[in-house]
Amino acid sequence: MSVKVGFLKLGNIGSAPLIELLLDERAERQDIVVRVVSSGAKGVQEVNEAEEVAKKILEFNPQLIVITSPNAATPGPTRAREVIAPSKIPTIIISDSPAKKALKSIEDLGMGYIIVEADAMIGARREFLDPIEMALFNADLVKVLSITGVYNILFETIDKAIAALKEGRSVELPKIVVDKEVAVKAAGFSNPYAYAKAMAAYEISRRVADLTVEACFKVKEWERYTVINAAAHEMMLTAAKLAEEAREIEKYSDTVVRKPHFDDGTILFKRKLIEKPTKQT
Repeated sequence: MSVKVGFLKLGNIGSAPLIELLLDERAERQDIVVRVVSSGAKGVQEVNEAEEVAKKILEFNPQLIVITSPNAATPGPTRAREVIAPSKIPTIIISDSPAKKALKSIEDLGMGYIIVEADAMIGARREFLDPIEMALFNADLVKVLSITGVYNILFETIDKAIAALKEGRSVELPKIVVDKEVAVKAAGFSNPYAYAKAMAAYEISRRVADLTVEACFKVKEWERYTVINAAAHEMMLTAAKLAEEAREIEKYSDTVVRKPHFDDGTILFKRKLIEKPTKQT
């Protein structure tokens, strides 16, 4: 049985660009059919765009919906949930720390959520952010979320819902707030120094938003907010380097965790580079 999974992307967060690819990293799975509908960079404040793409994903008749957006409490994501809720399709919301304001309304609609505290806002001021700076920030953020365990949580949680649908069981929707300890535990580090470096990377990334929010919404003088945004992006670069150092430590001891998918969707497991992955017990 193939499960139809629909991804609805409103705006962008670090958890969004690769999320559907995390389920099928080699394009070999036979148990899922995936479609992605996106509103591009917009759709967070733009209610009409959010409504349009929400209706479009419903045309796919998915059995599971995953919605990614910055700040799920904003008008666009809120409207998207309102459009999808009457369908009763199991839905998982993936968003950042400001979305905590929307958790009650998400639960009231019978939806699940994964809130990623380290999925920090970019320094979105014209004097600082151009296409290249935007791409570099996201590259660093993706590295942090990949190595510190966030992406493990994302794909394993979605896979759990897919498995329930394949077996005809009701889907137990997640209610997860990913802080530094939740994230790094999911990464499976064996070396305590790697664990500590990854935790530091996660926490630096989380605090990037303190600066970008200040620069984008509070500071009015352009010289000041430009420098504050630059500082925030330097923090994200540092977080990415720390995360990479954590993974390098695991490489040196030949203990990097790998969890490839089998073609039936089963998550396999291995630690040593030269060994075959096996089913987890």
